[in-house]
Amino acid sequence: MSALTVKDLEHLQRQNPDYQMELVGGEIIIMSPSGLESDEVAAAIIAQLSNWIRPRRLGRVTASSAGFILPNTDHDVRAPDAAFIRAERLKKTTENYAEVVPDLIFEVKSKSDYLTKLRQKIQAFLTTGTQIGVLVDPRTRTIEVYRLNAEKMILQDGEILTVPEVLPGWELPLSEIWAPEF
Repeated sequence: MSALTVKDLEHLQRQNPDYQMELVGGEIIIMSPSGLESDEVAAAIIAQLSNWIRPRRLGRVTASSAGFILPNTDHDVRAPDAAFIRAERLKKTTENYAEVVPDLIFEVKSKSDYLTKLRQKIQAFLTTGTQIGVLVDPRTRTIEVYRLNAEKMILQDGEILTVPEVLPGWELPLSEIWAPEF
């Protein structure tokens, strides 16, 4: 069987609109629902990003359904849980998969995710042009920050994430992204 393409993914997505899919190494991966906690954390991150970026017209913020065609040999289509693309890199939105890699991505670990797979996904983005990839683990209340050819940085609950090379002045207090208890 030959490797599947972006056109194959688009066709399958039209036939199965209720499924979220990614194209990785020529194979279709069906993404399962993540669970409440991880999605709530992703929504908080997206809200924090949007509240900073939109008024300043710095770029676009996307959620887990936005697909990005990676400029690798397989032309993978991947969808991070949250992403930021600078305005000058994508001046107008598209209803298709974006043919640009985001500048910043977030992956939020759900109970069914494996850390190894999430780290591999982040590395795939970094090696194709993403500047910063962040792995968020709600269970341990930690984040891992990845930059290409740099040591990962680990932040704990109560610390503040900054990414001055992508969003100068923006701060993400980790204590504000975790699912609250009432």
